[in-house]
Amino acid sequence: MIQLIVSDMDGTLLNNKMAISEANQQAIKEAEQQGIKFMVATGRGYTEAVPALKEVGIRCPMITVNGGQIIDEAGNLVENVGIDKDRIRYILDAAREKGLYAEVVMADGVYSDNKVKRVETMTSLLHTTNPDTTFKMALVLALGRLELLNINYIDDYEEILTDDRLALKVLVFSNSGQPELQPLRENLDKDKELVVTSSFFNNLEINHVNAQKGIALERVAKKMGIPLENVMAIGDNFNDVSMLEKAGVSFAMGNAEDGVKKVAKYVTATNTHDGVAQAIYRSIHEKL
Repeated sequence: MIQLIVSDMDGTLLNNKMAISEANQQAIKEAEQQGIKFMVATGRGYTEAVPALKEVGIRCPMITVNGGQIIDEAGNLVENVGIDKDRIRYILDAAREKGLYAEVVMADGVYSDNKVKRVETMTSLLHTTNPDTTFKMALVLALGRLELLNINYIDDYEEILTDDRLALKVLVFSNSGQPELQPLRENLDKDKELVVTSSFFNNLEINHVNAQKGIALERVAKKMGIPLENVMAIGDNFNDVSMLEKAGVSFAMGNAEDGVKKVAKYVTATNTHDGVAQAIYRSIHEKL
């Protein structure tokens, strides 16, 4: 019997306009009414993840930054897993050498050294995932969403890479997609202290090897007293694989990468057709 549902956000709980559909909201409420706990596990930092949840009145525990942080239902930090500053600098330098734009997720939020690139990256993503949306409209949507995400803009990353601050993750972007990112990925994969995944076609997410959704989920479930076989996980991309492997019941979204679908036990509808809601209702009605 499912006692805990854990959902990814981007490409999963969120539709292509970066919002939670009415159907997904209702399914979560029905699950909670039946005593099933709900939480999100996202690559986003806490300040990036909270707005979309607050917008629809969802308050839940969270695994953020791919497992770099665990946050309780009240918004209190439970755990951090960061990357040392020298590695952060190496990753940023390697990205710059290849002409790629990068961001740093700190314990207190997301930092960018180039607002224009940040807007351009979000606009390109929304335009690509919403082919019926004009580039101009994608720009309007991007500006609106970025205003909610509380991105911190700075001139130089050295401002935040100080001994008293914790760095959790580096994001590297390419509007051309994974082929342009692959050489950097191959380089970083050599470092056994790092894990490199993706949450979209246009990014790399670099975390400490112990900051993975599956590892964090295992710790959270243990604290809740819930066996992993009674956990259901839902995701769409490679940063979700570790939690799909840990959960007793796992769903890949219809829009998931093929490699992710091979890991999951079930496949649900896409994120634009309320795939999370359909997975939740299946878990309830079929007693998965």
